[in-house]
Amino acid sequence: MDVFYNKQGIGDVLMIPIKEGDRDTIKHEAYGDVVKITDKTDGSLLGYNIFHASKYFDLPGKGKMRLTKEMLEPIKELFTQNQLNDVLDFDLSPKFVVGYVKEKESHENADKLSVCQVDVGEETLQIVCGAPNVDEGQKVVVAKVGATMPSGMKIKDAKLRGVPSTGMICSAKELDLPDAPKEKGILVLDDSYEVGQPFEV
Repeated sequence: MDVFYNKQGIGDVLMIPIKEGDRDTIKHEAYGDVVKITDKTDGSLLGYNIFHASKYFDLPGKGKMRLTKEMLEPIKELFTQNQLNDVLDFDLSPKFVVGYVKEKESHENADKLSVCQVDVGEETLQIVCGAPNVDEGQKVVVAKVGATMPSGMKIKDAKLRGVPSTGMICSAKELDLPDAPKEKGILVLDDSYEVGQPFEV
């Protein structure tokens, strides 16, 4: 799960987005320096903004940051101090991980798509991939469901031409890596990477 902080660009605000909402139906509730953002129509939680963030946290950088247990604890304390009793039960598992393509089969309904079984450490995911260079035996970068790509796209469970796909095998370009090749194709990692380890984006 990612949080965002850019003191120069936005101000001293830590943003914790949960899900996207319609601007016309957003509701804000202030609890001291914490603002809870919900959807007026169904009451669903959209996120939180924490103002004067540097007063409460030692933030390690700027821009997009992965929320860690070390960051979450002082956030929970701040919520308690401001009588905001929301349960902060966030999934803190890494969303970009090293995967291993165990199997690759042709998609039954699309010539240019492959159906891959990808070991990501604690589970095997079925991922439909359109890259021409994907193959069995490769170590690859997998964006799991819940990941936010550098482009802003969120990864969700999907069906591609009728076949379920959980996650995405990424190219260097999609990961916004420097010197990414222009030709289409996934990023193939060398053997120094361990299956299941986080991949920093």
